[in-house]
Amino acid sequence: MKSKNYFIKIASALLFLFAFNANANNVEITGTSVSGNDITFNISWENSWNANVAPANWDAVWVFVKFQDCNTRLWAHTSLSTVAGDHSAASPLQVDPVADGKGVFIRRSALGGGNISATSITLRMTGLGAGPYNFKVFGIEMVNVPQGNFEIGDGTSVSTFNSINVTATSQSGGITSAAIGGGGPTVPATFPMGYNSFYCMKYEISQLQYVEFLNSLTFSQQQTRIASDPTSVAGTYATFGSYAYRNGIVIETPGNNAAIPAVFGCDATNGVINNVNDGQSGAMNNLSWADVAAYLDWSALRPMTELEFEKVCRGTMPRVAGEYPWGDTNINAFFSYTVLNGLQPTEIANAVVNGRCAYGVGTSSSIYGPLKVGVFATATSGRSSAGASYYGAMEMGGNVVERTVTVANASGVVFNGTLGDGTLTAIGNANQATWPSISTATGIGQRGGEYVSPATYVRTSDRTFAGSTDAARSYTYGGRGVR
Repeated sequence: MKSKNYFIKIASALLFLFAFNANANNVEITGTSVSGNDITFNISWENSWNANVAPANWDAVWVFVKFQDCNTRLWAHTSLSTVAGDHSAASPLQVDPVADGKGVFIRRSALGGGNISATSITLRMTGLGAGPYNFKVFGIEMVNVPQGNFEIGDGTSVSTFNSINVTATSQSGGITSAAIGGGGPTVPATFPMGYNSFYCMKYEISQLQYVEFLNSLTFSQQQTRIASDPTSVAGTYATFGSYAYRNGIVIETPGNNAAIPAVFGCDATNGVINNVNDGQSGAMNNLSWADVAAYLDWSALRPMTELEFEKVCRGTMPRVAGEYPWGDTNINAFFSYTVLNGLQPTEIANAVVNGRCAYGVGTSSSIYGPLKVGVFATATSGRSSAGASYYGAMEMGGNVVERTVTVANASGVVFNGTLGDGTLTAIGNANQATWPSISTATGIGQRGGEYVSPATYVRTSDRTFAGSTDAARSYTYGGRGVR
C-alpha cells in the first residue's frame, strides 16, 4: 500500500515533474508520466464487472487529478477534457468523460468480469499554465446505478417511508409529503430521488483515502480536518489523539510555522508507518458531516440522498418487510466468527453465512471499531454472505454510519444535486451552497446503522436517525459519496 515517487523530465520545457502512485482500497495507479498536457498511468483493480443481466450495471473507477505548483507548493484540482476522443485506454477499458471536466470514469468497455490487471490510460488535461507542477492521480471505486423505477419503504421499519414507487413522474413532478410519509415536507423535482442514473462509491471512505486527502491540503485546511494539531510530534494519532477504534492515522512529519503542512500516514500497529498491517483499508471513522462534505467536495463528488440510499440497497427488487441492504432478513454479527488478517488489506471474516454485517459489537469484543471496507466479499460469497447491495456497493448496512441528505426537514429538500468542484475554502471546508450546513448538519441524517448499533438500525428502510442533526465527530461516523 506504499506510494512510490517518480521524476519525469519534459525535455522541451526542461521541467521536472513529481508524479505519484496511489492506492485506494484495491485500486492501484502506477507508472505515472506527463508529456505536454497528457498524463499517462497504469490502473488496476479487483472484482470488476460489466453485466447485461440483473442488476445490469457495471463498476468503474472515478479518476481525478490534482496538480501542485512547485513555487507555492499549493495543490489544485486539474481540469480534464470533456471530449472522449482526447483520452485513451488500452483494452479492456474505456474512458468516460464528464460534463464538468472534474474527472473521468474508467470502466470495462465490454461485458465481462474479474480483476483488471495494470492497464495503460492517457488523459488530456486542460487549462494548465506554464508550471512547473507536480501531479497526483486519485482513484475511487464506484458502482453504476441505472435509471429506473424502484420502491421505498418496507411497511415495518421505524419511521419508514410509505410503500410507494419512485418513477419518472416522481422525479419530474416531485412527491407530496402525504405520499412519501415518514414526516417532512414535499420533495421537489429538483431533489435527487434516485430515479435518474448515478454512480455510488463502492466502499465507504477508507483510512488511506483520507490520508491521501489530508496530504493534499494546506496547513490551515489540515487543522480543520483532524482532531490533533498538525504541528504535533511524529507518531501522534491524528483522529483520536491515541490509537482507538481501529483508526491508525498518524502524523508522519509534523507541519511547521502554520504554513508547511504535515505529512500523514497509517500506523495502526505503532511501529513503522505504512506497513501492510497498518489499517489502510479500514473504513474511516470519527468523521463529522463537515469532514465528509470536505472530502466529497475535494473529490468532485456529492452527498447521497436517503432516497438514493434505498435505491442503491434495494434496486429494482420488490420491498421485503424488515429487509437489510443485501435483500433479505438474515443478519449475522461479525463478532460471532473469527476475523483473519486483522488490519491488513486481506482482512476477512472466515465464516460464510448469509447476512454478515459489522453491527452490535460490545466493548468487550477484541475488535471494537470498523472493519476493512468490503471485508465480507470473497471469491465464493454471494450477495447476502458478502453483505452487498443490489448494485454491488458494500457495507451499506453496518460498519460506519452513512450520512445522507434527509427529506425529513426543509433544510434537506433544498439540496439539488450540486456536485463538488474539487476546491475547498482556505480553512478546508466544502463550499457548496446547496449542501446541508457544515456547521449544524441540519439536512443531513443517518442511515444504515454501524458497528455498535442494533440490527433494526441496519435495515434498508429504517429511518430512526434520518432526521437527526449531529455536526460532531463520532467513532461510528463515516461516509461515502455519489456522482
